[in-house]
Amino acid sequence: CRAEHRQTDPSGTGDVPSHGIFQLQIALTMVLYLPESLWTSFADGRVRLRIDNSCPQTPITVHQMFKESLEKYGSLNALASKRNGKWEKITFSEYYCLCRKVAKSFLKLGLERFHSVAILGFNSPEWFISAVGAVFAGGIVTGIYATNSPEACYYMVHDSKTDIMVVENQKQLDKIMQIWNRLPHLKAVVLYKDSIAERHPNLYTMEEFLELGGDVSDSTLDDIINSQKPNQCCVLIYTSGTTGKPKGAMLSHDNITWTSAHCSRAGGMQPAEVQQESIVSYLPLSHVAAQMYDLWTGIKWGEQVYFAEPDALKGSLINTLKEVQPTSHMGVPRVWEKIMEKLQDASAQSGFMKKKMLSWAMSLSLERHLMGSNSGLQQLWTRLADYLVLAKIRNALGLSSCQKHFCGAAPLNRETLDFFLGLNITLYEAYGMSETTGPHCLSGPCVYRQHSCGKPPPGCRVKLVDKDAEGNGEICFWGRTVFMGYLNMEDRTKETFDEEGWLHSGDLGKLDKDGFLYVTGRIKDLIITAGGENVPPIPIEDAVKKELPIVSNAMVIGDKKKFLSMFLTLKSVLDPDTSDPTDILTEQARDFCQRSGSKATRVSEIVATRDQAIYRAIQEGIDRVNSTATNRVHCIHKWIVLPRDFSIAGGELGPTMKLKRLAVLEKYRNEVDSFYKE
Repeated sequence: CRAEHRQTDPSGTGDVPSHGIFQLQIALTMVLYLPESLWTSFADGRVRLRIDNSCPQTPITVHQMFKESLEKYGSLNALASKRNGKWEKITFSEYYCLCRKVAKSFLKLGLERFHSVAILGFNSPEWFISAVGAVFAGGIVTGIYATNSPEACYYMVHDSKTDIMVVENQKQLDKIMQIWNRLPHLKAVVLYKDSIAERHPNLYTMEEFLELGGDVSDSTLDDIINSQKPNQCCVLIYTSGTTGKPKGAMLSHDNITWTSAHCSRAGGMQPAEVQQESIVSYLPLSHVAAQMYDLWTGIKWGEQVYFAEPDALKGSLINTLKEVQPTSHMGVPRVWEKIMEKLQDASAQSGFMKKKMLSWAMSLSLERHLMGSNSGLQQLWTRLADYLVLAKIRNALGLSSCQKHFCGAAPLNRETLDFFLGLNITLYEAYGMSETTGPHCLSGPCVYRQHSCGKPPPGCRVKLVDKDAEGNGEICFWGRTVFMGYLNMEDRTKETFDEEGWLHSGDLGKLDKDGFLYVTGRIKDLIITAGGENVPPIPIEDAVKKELPIVSNAMVIGDKKKFLSMFLTLKSVLDPDTSDPTDILTEQARDFCQRSGSKATRVSEIVATRDQAIYRAIQEGIDRVNSTATNRVHCIHKWIVLPRDFSIAGGELGPTMKLKRLAVLEKYRNEVDSFYKE
């Protein structure tokens, strides 16, 4: 079986003829190499690529992609980082040379073929160069979330056979020092930001590390580069592990290079010969969305990548956006929601006339986007509103030059989508997973429909299985984005694919007549009541948050229970240093309190006293949501306000700020039990 997975696949390495004989070649390949599998669970395995005549790009390796870009974009600036208050930039030619230098040093330290280089730290040129250098050297790049505990780091480093770790600072180094003696493969650690406080064998600064490979010849490195095949693994993306141990999703060279080329173009990203895109890198690179958007697509199309400060999500991101004025920007839903909440807070504190002007301008913009109003007078008023009001807000956000605004990694609620349409900002949703190399369906300037996450690009397919009466079914994927398998998890890999090789997502969705996909829920999130009724929680949660502007997070409870209940958290100001929620209500929440007849300014005041005015207002809002429910099973019967908003540090949110439902249920088990006491 293992030998079967390792067979060479010409369809993954050879030149692909165009048009007439293309299908014949694929048919012959399928017949001659039938034993080769579409999946593997071995780091050194190979897979049959899902090539068809709608995606005829010749499979190439990461190095081949970089070399092609180097010929076109070598003199253009590639990476920009701030040092001592000034932007320092390197060109694509310098970038490539540094990657080769890093690759030689990895080889000198003993990086073995198909073993990992793990990177632990915030986004930086060193992160990018280490990642690409690891692939050049024949290794597998493995990103680790900077927020991970030492034990979480241990699992991933051990599972991936990490030979070398690249860490950002002393804080991250301390985690590795605690577990190093339990890691038999770990040969060296490289520290790329801080100086070394205490010397340790096989611990290097980045400067020392870069000099190590001086006696490794170009031919030695080139032999390793030339031995690489497009259907071999080069990237590991570890899932968040909300349903058990994290799974290492293996991505091939072809996954990376094909997705960088085709999915980004479907989203409207431009090659540098047309327009050099500028983007800001700030989301965790250990997550597939950021790694694809920032790193690999940046190489493919010659983008200029600016690195935000490590405290970007604590408030400095907007300052960076103002300086950079990116042409394209991506955020996870919580980032866009936080921007919305800050603008709503600012509006609540502004004077009467400013509030009225903003409301007028946003209503005109939203109407134009939703209704497509095109009368001459309406167009004139909309343009005037945009010029006088909305353009100034976009400028204040650093998005005045931004042509494409993307959202991915989790569902975005309708309130947020409509809010940004009111600012004349269209959020293009993308949908996929680690197992589809990030985006498998995309929206963009030419592919857009309200509240849809777009369509798959040519070469990718989507189908729905086990559809219900309303057309909801499990979303399944096919195409060059589909991953190789889970590292060291043969059984879990087999469970993910059906007999025909389609990848099952676990998500529920609908397709319209034009092929636009709408994600409607997640099978594992689907609540099945004691009476056997299926209840998708997200629409109910979104409706409650829309009715109650004081609510930050709402979570429906009721699996195997007689009725539905709900946890609520209130909007609170974030600590500027830690980004954790404080006890102080936001301006928007305080405004809600005043309108409800309460003088509360803190979460604790409301929860400790069960503030009658606020609790009555919340119940009225939930009653309004219940009145629109399709049946009584979908109604919220009981609810509780938790004393603190959800956060990453609190364990309720994952690294990309997705709600970890199982973790919340475990943390607040007593509160859940209180709902259902007889």
